Amino acid sequence: MPEYKTDREIEVMREAGRIVGEVLDLMGQNIAPGVTTAELDRIAEEFIRSCGAEPAFKGYRVGGNTFPASICASIEDVVVHGIPSERKLVEGQIISIDVGTIKGGYCGDGARTFAVGDVDESRQKLMKVTIQALQAGIDKAVAGNRLGDLSSSVQQVVEQNGFSVVRDMVGHGIGRKMHEDPQVHNFGTAGTGPVLKKGLVIAIEPMVNAGGYKINFKPDGWTTVTADGLPSAHFEHTVAITDNGPDILTLV
Repeated sequence: MPEYKTDREIEVMREAGRIVGEVLDLMGQNIAPGVTTAELDRIAEEFIRSCGAEPAFKGYRVGGNTFPASICASIEDVVVHGIPSERKLVEGQIISIDVGTIKGGYCGDGARTFAVGDVDESRQKLMKVTIQALQAGIDKAVAGNRLGDLSSSVQQVVEQNGFSVVRDMVGHGIGRKMHEDPQVHNFGTAGTGPVLKKGLVIAIEPMVNAGGYKINFKPDGWTTVTADGLPSAHFEHTVAITDNGPDILTLV
């Protein structure tokens, strides 16, 4: 069942979310050809801890797998959960950075896709459409709407532009735990699903593939890639449902 947050709890979550936004800004300042994703992870972790927060992803366990880093760094065909390494970024790539923080007992979660130097028009369009899809979902995060209204709006933006929404990975509720109810799909039917109510906080995160929507999972238990090898983009905000419309908690 979803856990609804008080106004005070949402303000605590805003602090965790602000740090997420600042980390992503910092990542944008450091992403360049020749930089390794391990370097980006080190920069992110040092900053998070300097803010009196903890990296929510480091040590996160799913089944028998423990995530070893503070950010997910997903290059090109890696959809999500890329593990930072000594791999160097190359001009023309895109890289998605996903980061979570814990501060005051509550979590923040956000993601952006960045260009490494100059990228081609197809990748530029992929990133632009994914941002538009995220905004379409946020616009529907209104008390009284149904979750399917949000999911359907994301899907429409993506598919109208000739891209595909990943079906096997979803957004989620968020609070004291990184992943809470409900699941927030990026595809669906308007007018269906639970009613959105004040106090619900969700992570909306379209994952958009340049080709088909199918994905594969690597043996490391984390890295998720497009089945056809084409690029993928990922943008995410943590959003609270309020009486005054959607409140984005991961803004700086």
